[in-house]
Amino acid sequence: MAEEKIVNAVPEEEQEQDTNELRQIRVEKLEALQAAGNDPFQITLAEQTIHNAEIVERFEELENTDVSICGRMMSRRDMGKANFIDVRDLTGRMQVYVKIDEIGEESFADFKKWDIGDIVEVKGFVFRTRRGEVSVHAKAIRLLSKSLLPLPEKFHGLTNTDTRYRRRYLDLIMNPDVKDTFVKRSLILREIRNYLDSQGFLEVETPVLVSNAGGAAARPFETHHNALNEDFKLRISLELYLKRLIVGGMEKVYEIGRVFRNEGVDTRHNPEFTLMELYQAYTDYNGMMELTENLYRHVAQAVLGTTKISYNGVEMDLGKPFEKITMVDAVKKYAGVDWNEIETLEDARAVADKHHIEYEKRHGKGDILALFFEEYAEEHLIQPTFVIDHPIEISPLTKKKPEDPNFVERFEFFMNGWEMANAYSELNDPIDQRERFKAQEAQLAQGDEEANTTDEDFMMALEYGMPPTGGIGFGIDRMCMLLTDSQAIRDVLLFPTMKSID
Repeated sequence: MAEEKIVNAVPEEEQEQDTNELRQIRVEKLEALQAAGNDPFQITLAEQTIHNAEIVERFEELENTDVSICGRMMSRRDMGKANFIDVRDLTGRMQVYVKIDEIGEESFADFKKWDIGDIVEVKGFVFRTRRGEVSVHAKAIRLLSKSLLPLPEKFHGLTNTDTRYRRRYLDLIMNPDVKDTFVKRSLILREIRNYLDSQGFLEVETPVLVSNAGGAAARPFETHHNALNEDFKLRISLELYLKRLIVGGMEKVYEIGRVFRNEGVDTRHNPEFTLMELYQAYTDYNGMMELTENLYRHVAQAVLGTTKISYNGVEMDLGKPFEKITMVDAVKKYAGVDWNEIETLEDARAVADKHHIEYEKRHGKGDILALFFEEYAEEHLIQPTFVIDHPIEISPLTKKKPEDPNFVERFEFFMNGWEMANAYSELNDPIDQRERFKAQEAQLAQGDEEANTTDEDFMMALEYGMPPTGGIGFGIDRMCMLLTDSQAIRDVLLFPTMKSID
């Protein structure tokens, strides 16, 4: 038997040459193919009868059966008149045995000139090698697309995170786990829709370009429409248009879409991200808690096959009833401060100073309570937890609690110390809502760039009458991070926002 030579993503003779030289060699190979009338880029159709993973799964039934597979050639073991190559498709890799006697001398000579990274079609039969590996024995092999740039060196892979995010296509080629993450993301979105559709919700679409970017505390991006000669903003939330639909009699609606916030970038924040909001007439925030539990359980079970998930080695159980705690009780538990004893704004400022909580002059008593919660409580909320009953100062679109108008019927859903969802019993009193907007505009005048402004068209809609309504917003990207054990939001965004390379 001829001496075996293993060819990896970058052949040894290529490693000393720079990318430009390597590209030129491959371009010359392409030109030779074109001159011989074998231009792979003229091929418009290939035959793919099965994916690689299915061949492995169904080997007993497919053994000795003819198949046709397509994919990228990722490695080659050269044994002279026979080669083993790895061909990778969407579902994984398949070993292919290519022998000169089977495909013919001319085809084999052409095949030996192909490069790692080329995309090929293989027709042959399924068999198992003497070492027990499920493989395809090639009867014919065809070059479908020529790779002009060499792939990263196999054993070191593509590890630079900045390059991985900028060149996601290369990341997907070199790191199969990355592809698995985005397949799961797609399944998560599908199962969210399946569950909501089964509950009678209607998926809708609302504007991305808006005159008034309300519904959340965030700075919007601004742009200008030339034809209308009018300034617009990119939406920061889906809320106000979806509530208009509730006014219009569409009793259960949801939207999954991109929103845009002009804020910092970190492991859990990207300037554009995927948000889902839903609104249901004739229910309240308790109904939204029930929906959240059921939705999360359904998605985890459907995508992962279990309601127990692990993130960074920490197990979280979605199968148990979710915990529930008020914001006041959470601050008492984790900061040792009983907010029921804080009677005035001066008291709140004094206790904040004592605990080194930074606040601004415009902050009210409720704002300072929220700052305490963020500083002391959030990180402890690992298991699924509803934090309920927020101060009115930070909840301009929420119904007051009848028994205590300083607080509202709102919850935030936490897992792993992260806010995963935000829900209200929606404020449907137009007179109260206008006063809340006025308070927000006063905050804006005092320097709060994230405060809302009055949306007059939304106010008109409320005056026609909106039924009692429960609403919730889910951070889809964070949900995907937890369910795929991904460490940063950029790991679940195919093309995250990146600073331009000068």
